[in-house]
Amino acid sequence: MSTLAHTMMTAARSTDSGLAGPGELDRYPYAGASAADRVGTSPWEGADPELGRVGRRAAGSRGRGLHGQLVQQLGQMIVSGDLGADRPLVPEEIGQRFEVSRTVVRESLRVLEAKGLVSARPNVGTRVRPVSDWNLLDPDIIEWRAFGPQRDDQRRELSELRWTIEPLAARLAAGHGREEVQQRLGDMVEIMSHALGQGDSLTFSRADAEFHSLLIQVAGNRMLEHLSGIVSAALQVSGGPVTGCDRPNDTAVAQHARIVDALASADGAAAEGAMRQLLTVHPEVERVVPAPREH
Repeated sequence: MSTLAHTMMTAARSTDSGLAGPGELDRYPYAGASAADRVGTSPWEGADPELGRVGRRAAGSRGRGLHGQLVQQLGQMIVSGDLGADRPLVPEEIGQRFEVSRTVVRESLRVLEAKGLVSARPNVGTRVRPVSDWNLLDPDIIEWRAFGPQRDDQRRELSELRWTIEPLAARLAAGHGREEVQQRLGDMVEIMSHALGQGDSLTFSRADAEFHSLLIQVAGNRMLEHLSGIVSAALQVSGGPVTGCDRPNDTAVAQHARIVDALASADGAAAEGAMRQLLTVHPEVERVVPAPREH
């Protein structure tokens, strides 16, 4: 095993990934409930009652401190429907409920506004915006939707988007023969293979995400490169067999290796074909995006 593989596997064992597995779909309080089920309850009842006192903890809120935790909490509540469209958000009420300062509330609402979840207007205040205004490509919103009531739609949409982005990226990457990038991709395949043999799904997932993100970045298309974060988010929130990468297996490793071989040969068609095969390993995907027809 290479030094890189050993380092990556060691790091994976010593830190919390934040990646969700199939058994973690209900880790948020609203994950299994519809908006109708919550009628008549306070919109803050689903919130973390300890938020104001756990600002020092790193786990559970990506280590982003109190500000990050409040963004996470409010974002989840908006995406879940607990805070519906056009609902006013009163900073004083939020500050009292979560035991945070006015500054923390103000900065958190600014972040949510940048994501398109809320709008602030003079003489109107801050209100929740409709879904049509949300930045659905924002990695945080992708995560919140994937673990909320919209999770099935979110995963289907991510699968369709990946099907559009990644085969093209693989074809384009084959025309950029950068030896160091190919070596890095090969290292990721080696790590996935070793992790599979060790039953280390965490390291497998990290190497998988690195592989796909790097492939898009090396495609030589700056607009595609900006979408690499979407693919990474899609891989991180996968909780079921939505793509061939979601569950470690020998077939997925072999398909990744085929992509690397095609890139080394500068064979764009083979790289694209291998990527399409990788994204249609599971029957569930074929119902969403049919395999390409033979010509």
